[in-house]
Amino acid sequence: MCVAINLSAKDILNKSLLPQIKSRIAEAGLSTTQLAFEITESDLVSDAQGVYSELGLYREAGFTLAIDDFGTGYSSLAYLKELPIAELKVDKYFVDDIDDDSDKAEFVIVDAIINIAKALGVQCVAEGVENEVQRNYLSRIGCDIFQGYHFSKPLLDEEWRRFIRSAHFS
Repeated sequence: MCVAINLSAKDILNKSLLPQIKSRIAEAGLSTTQLAFEITESDLVSDAQGVYSELGLYREAGFTLAIDDFGTGYSSLAYLKELPIAELKVDKYFVDDIDDDSDKAEFVIVDAIINIAKALGVQCVAEGVENEVQRNYLSRIGCDIFQGYHFSKPLLDEEWRRFIRSAHFS
């Protein structure tokens, strides 16, 4: 099981944060592979070179990195291929367009983002999946991971533990 945490560009650029995180992970007896960090696409442009450099250090430490809310920011595709990411997350804004009544042309951005993820060799995560129609479409076009209310609402710790113990993931 991997837990994801959102970080801002300011967090990433804080040179003392990574050593603190690594220390806490070690104290807890966990592996860095059990923690993922998500940074929004719009945060990437705030100090692109500094953020990219620091992200490399997180990746070298063994953490999974993801670009959150992809498609809503202004990042360059040239920079995208240089990032040490493992996941590209399709923003809920685009997933919301997928329904029974829509023409496939409305899904073109979702399709493009999933194709970009595949071209980069990273996993694609769809945010805000709220129904079976969305899940089926995303699965059919090659999306790897889904998150949203279709699977569960946000849960408190003990509820989450019960959910995980009883879940049958497919």
